[in-house]
Amino acid sequence: MQKQDKKPISAAFPTRATFAAAMSLVRHVTVAARGAAKGWVRGVGARARAAHADGARPSLSAVILPGRRAPSALRVGGVRGPFAVGRSICARATDAPDAATSGAVADMETAVAEAGEKIRALKAAGATNADEAVQAGVAELKALKARLAELQAGPPSSGDAESSAKPKPSKPKQQQKQQGGGGGKKKRASDDDAQQKQQGGGTSSAEEVKAVRLGKVKQMRDAGDEPFAYRFDRTAMASELQTKYAELKDGEEVAGDTHAVCGRVKACRKFGKLAFLQIEDDGGAVQLFVDKRRVDAGPGGDGAFKKIIDLVDLGDIVGAVGTPKRTEKGELSIVIDEFVMLTKSLLPLPDKHKGLTDTETRYRQRYVDLIASPDVRETFRARAAIVSGIRRFLDDRAFMEMETPVLESRAGGADAKPFNTFHNALGMDLTMRIATELHLKRLVVGGFERVYEMGRVFRNEGLSTRHNPEFTSVEVYQAYADVEDMLELTETMICEAAGKVRGLDGLALRVPYGEETVDLGARPWRRATMNDLVSERCGLDVLNTFGAGRGGEHEGDLEACKTAAETALRALGDSEALAGVAGVQSAPSVGHVLNELFEAAVESRLRQPTFVLNHPVEISPLAKPHRAEKGVTERFELFVVGRELANSFSELTDPVDQRARLEAQIATHKKAQAERRARAEAAGKEALELFEQDEYPIELDEDFVTALEYGMPPTAGMGLGVDRLVMLLTDSPSIRDVIAFPLLKKLE
Repeated sequence: MQKQDKKPISAAFPTRATFAAAMSLVRHVTVAARGAAKGWVRGVGARARAAHADGARPSLSAVILPGRRAPSALRVGGVRGPFAVGRSICARATDAPDAATSGAVADMETAVAEAGEKIRALKAAGATNADEAVQAGVAELKALKARLAELQAGPPSSGDAESSAKPKPSKPKQQQKQQGGGGGKKKRASDDDAQQKQQGGGTSSAEEVKAVRLGKVKQMRDAGDEPFAYRFDRTAMASELQTKYAELKDGEEVAGDTHAVCGRVKACRKFGKLAFLQIEDDGGAVQLFVDKRRVDAGPGGDGAFKKIIDLVDLGDIVGAVGTPKRTEKGELSIVIDEFVMLTKSLLPLPDKHKGLTDTETRYRQRYVDLIASPDVRETFRARAAIVSGIRRFLDDRAFMEMETPVLESRAGGADAKPFNTFHNALGMDLTMRIATELHLKRLVVGGFERVYEMGRVFRNEGLSTRHNPEFTSVEVYQAYADVEDMLELTETMICEAAGKVRGLDGLALRVPYGEETVDLGARPWRRATMNDLVSERCGLDVLNTFGAGRGGEHEGDLEACKTAAETALRALGDSEALAGVAGVQSAPSVGHVLNELFEAAVESRLRQPTFVLNHPVEISPLAKPHRAEKGVTERFELFVVGRELANSFSELTDPVDQRARLEAQIATHKKAQAERRARAEAAGKEALELFEQDEYPIELDEDFVTALEYGMPPTAGMGLGVDRLVMLLTDSPSIRDVIAFPLLKKLE
C-alpha cells in the first residue's frame, strides 16, 4: 500500500457486534497491507481501551493510514493510532460492558499481542520452533489466549442466551496452521506440550526431563528398538555434503544419490506430516527432511514417522539414509528413507542462544560446553593445529621427540613447588616433574644433538588466568648452537604455528587479542635488555650503577640499590609498581632487585612481541655467563600481551660453575625461606600454617652435574608455554579456556 492511499476502509457493525467480531475485517485488511506495511500489531494501546471502556458503540470503523512506525497505521472507532497493522484490535464490546471488564479484556488482548510479537522476534533472530525460548513463548501465548477467551465469554445476557448455548465454530485446519495452532488432532497438541516440557522448557528440572526420556528409552526397547546402538556406517560428513552439493539449486533433489549421515540433533521443527531435524557432526551441520509418506514407505514401515516425532529429542544422536535435496528456502537437506536412533540423550541441552552461562560449569562439564558452543570446539581445534604445527616444525628440522620421566626423585630445572607422591613398591618419596630440562640435557650429553619434548609439567602453585597446576610445555635443545639460534627458531616457530590456525592465515599474522592487535608479522621482533627496559621505565640504570664489576658509582651497594629501586616504584605510583616494593625490600642481590623492578614496572607493558635479553646471573643458574657483559647471562624471555611466552639461553656446560650456581641458588632459597618463616611465626599460628603449606626445599641434582662432567657440547635450549601460545592465537582470556579439563576444586 503506497503512502498516498489514504482512503479509509470502513465497516459498520450492529450495536451488539463485538470487537472480537471486528477482528475478521482487520485481519483481512492486515493481509492486504502486509506487503507494504511490513508490520504487526502490538496491541490496542491505552487510548483505544479508554475509548471503548465506556460501553457499547453503535458502529465501528477501521481505517488504514500511513503511520510513524510502519508504512500504514490503524484507526479504530475514531481512535487514531499510531498502531502497527496486525492481528489484535480492541476489547470485546457488549450491550452494556462495565469499564473493569472492558479494560481487563483490552489488557489481555494487549498481552496476547505482545506474546506473539516476542515469538516473531525470536524467529526473526533465527530461532526455530524447537528452541526452548520459542516453546516457552508458545506455552505462554496459549495460556494468555485461553484466559482471553474466558474474559471475552463473560456472563451471557438474557438476549444472548441462545447464541451462547451454541458451540463455538472451530478454526479451519489451514487457518490453524497459519496461526501456529498446530492444525492436528487434539492428542497431537498434548504430545507437543509434553515435548516442550521434557526438552527443558518451562519449569522442568533436569531430573524431570531425564524421567520423561527414560520413559522413551523403555518405549523403544518394548518395541524391539535399541536406543544405544553399536555402530553406524556413515558415508559422508556434513561438511563433505555441503561442499559436494554447493551448486544444487533450490527445490532440486538428486534422486538415486544415497548418503548415510549421522550426528547430534540440535534443532527440530514439526509441521503436520513434515519434520525437519538439524544434525551436527564433527565437520558441520546438515538438515534431515522427514516426509511422513516417504519415511513410512521405507524400511521402518508404517508408523516410522510417528516414532521420529514422538521419540526424538534435542541432543539425541541419530543416523539417517536418504538423498540430498536443497529446499525451496535454500537449505541443503537429506530427504530420509531410513532413520535410526544411535544414542538417546537423557538430559536436556543448554539454551541454543545462551549456551552455558556459568563459567565454572563450563569448565566442570566441558563435554556440555563443547556440545553447546561451536566457538569452544573451534578453540580446541586450533589448539590441536598449533600443537601438531610445532611438532611438524621441529621434526622437519631434524629434532627428535623424546619422552622423559614424570616421576622424579627430586624436582629440578626450575624453582617451583612440586607435587609430592609416594611409590609403595620402592618405598620412596617422589615428586612430579616441574620441568623436562635436565633429562633432555642428559640426552644431549649422550649424543643426541637435537631433541625436544612436548609434555605436561606440574607445579603445586597458585591458580590464575595465566597459571594452572598442570600445563603443557615444549622444550628444545640443539647442540653446537647458542641463544642467537634460539631467537630465530622461536620467532619462526611461533609464526608458523599461528599460520595453522584457521582465520589467522589471511590476516598477515595480525592476531586480535581482546581489544588490541598483536602484530606477529612485524619481524624481527623487538629485542631489548632487561636493564635497558627498566631504565626506560623507571629512570634507574641498575646494573651500571650498582652491579658488581661494572665500575658504577655505587658498585655492589645492595642497600643503596634497594632504596633507589623503592623510590622509583613509589614515584611511578600505580598499583602494579607499588605491589613490587615488598619484593625489592627482600631481594638478596642487585640482580634480584633488577628482576623485581622489571616484573613490577615493565612486564605488563610489553604488549607486542618483545625478546627481553641478558638476565642477571643470580636468577639464571642454568645459563652461560654473557661473553661480553659482566653480571648477566646469555638468556632471553619472550613477552607478548604482558605475559612470558618463552625462555631460552645458551646452556651452561661447565660442571664446576654449574655446581657452584646450584649451591648458591639453594643457599639463597634456604635463607629466604628462613626469613619468611620468622615473619610467619611472628604473625601467629594461622600465618605459620599458610607458610608451611607453601614451603618447599631445593636439592642439588648430583646426577645432572655428573652428566656434565662427562662433557656436554655447546648447546642452546628453549622452553615455550603451549597453553599461553594457544591463549594468544585463539583470543582466550584465561588459561582454563584452552585446557580441555582444567583442575577445579572438588565439589562437596
